[in-house]
Amino acid sequence: MRRTDSTIAIAQHAPSLRRRTKIVATFGPATDDPDTLVDLLNAGVDVVRINFSHGSAEAQVERIERVRRIATEVGRYVGIIGDLQGPKIRIESFAAGQVTLSKGAEFTLDTEMDPEAGTELAVGVAYRDLVKDVSAGDTLLLNDGQIVMHVNDVCGSQVRCSVFRGGVLSNRKGLNKQGGGLTANALTKKDRMDLAIAAKLNLDFVAVSFVRSADDVKEARQLLTNAGGNGHIISKIERAEAVENIEAIIDASNAIMVARGDLAVEVGYAAMTGLQKGLIRTARSRNKISITATQMLESMISSAAPTRAEVSDVANAVMDGTDAVMLSAETAVGQYPVDAVRTMAQVCVGAEKHDISRSTGFSRDEDYFDHVDQAIAMASMYTANHLSVRAIIALTESGSTTLWMSRQRSDIPIYALTRHESSRRRVALYRGVYPVSFDVKKVERSEIRKSAIALLCSTGDLSPGDLVLFTYGQEKGVAGMTNTMQILSVPLEGE
Repeated sequence: MRRTDSTIAIAQHAPSLRRRTKIVATFGPATDDPDTLVDLLNAGVDVVRINFSHGSAEAQVERIERVRRIATEVGRYVGIIGDLQGPKIRIESFAAGQVTLSKGAEFTLDTEMDPEAGTELAVGVAYRDLVKDVSAGDTLLLNDGQIVMHVNDVCGSQVRCSVFRGGVLSNRKGLNKQGGGLTANALTKKDRMDLAIAAKLNLDFVAVSFVRSADDVKEARQLLTNAGGNGHIISKIERAEAVENIEAIIDASNAIMVARGDLAVEVGYAAMTGLQKGLIRTARSRNKISITATQMLESMISSAAPTRAEVSDVANAVMDGTDAVMLSAETAVGQYPVDAVRTMAQVCVGAEKHDISRSTGFSRDEDYFDHVDQAIAMASMYTANHLSVRAIIALTESGSTTLWMSRQRSDIPIYALTRHESSRRRVALYRGVYPVSFDVKKVERSEIRKSAIALLCSTGDLSPGDLVLFTYGQEKGVAGMTNTMQILSVPLEGE
């Protein structure tokens, strides 16, 4: 690919080796030791995921409080995601713990069967509406698609199937319908209780599982608001129906998570790679955040090193433009949680050096800006990408200006200077945005720019002679009022 002069200029003046892609790590039993937690934060965790599917509410509250305490001690601004369990549709249990199913065998899923009495002929199903949602000819997938069954007929409480691909099936494995179509509500009774906990603890993000439509997102947001919470909503895209309604879901959400486990089972593995790229691209084009998740470094649950395929998987997500990549069991219960985070960070940095989609040619000329601060953000990124700018300094209240900036592809660091702890934790998820504590209310108006530049010089992020782009609002401390962009030079010593 031919490189333009402006592209060469950007490469020559690449201002920072800081990792732009953020790392979300799931915390669990393997991360509860305070020393391990310190190591994880120092290794590069930007956002912590608390999975409400596991552990008691008391244990999760203790874990959240520990994360915040230690993050403060090590001087990090770390966001926290509360991930709702959702209507995970599962089979019940087998009397012997597991069975082996052979291809061609008859097997029944029974919504009224004793939940502990499964055999090689039948097993109970916790999801009562299964008999309403499937019919003869449908394909059901169990254990993340490892077991495949074709539905022969539905009679009363029984879904009678033939095994198409057999294998070992054990207790409480997940069940999906190929192509989607299971009508379970996205929010369960447990989810509603966990939303109240998320509000009480002022979590930065809440991830809603098995979203089907924008209405699911709106319901979760309303429940969170009613409980006194103001966290951002992340929609987990793991149903085929969600893909069909994706633009409306993204518009109703603050972020999406490409949850590739259940989604790949429902849409088919062959379609997953292209779908992932499209989801990331659509989220970015609609000014929303994307997280790529599921089995990114799966082998590091029990191995100190990743496979080459896993490295390529993470690198491709980074080059697709995802805001964050996520670790699940690798950190929650794995043997090498700190190594997994360090590996993820190294792969991200390596991929960012070769991100061929990074270009000054990225244009959104078709956009019409609804807000002045959005127009300033886009003008700033265009200017920065066509000038040898070392950094962008954005005075912000809510972080929205830096969100819009981060939607443009660039390797120029964006420093979000804000007086609000909640905003600092939230922007920790935005690609290429770095939170900085700066109380604009405590600085004289004439000294704001000088103080902000001095602060970043003291941390080593700026040096004398650097060119910086500075955005702020003429009304100090008012959200949504960024209306000014300036190009400034960091004073040389003695000036």
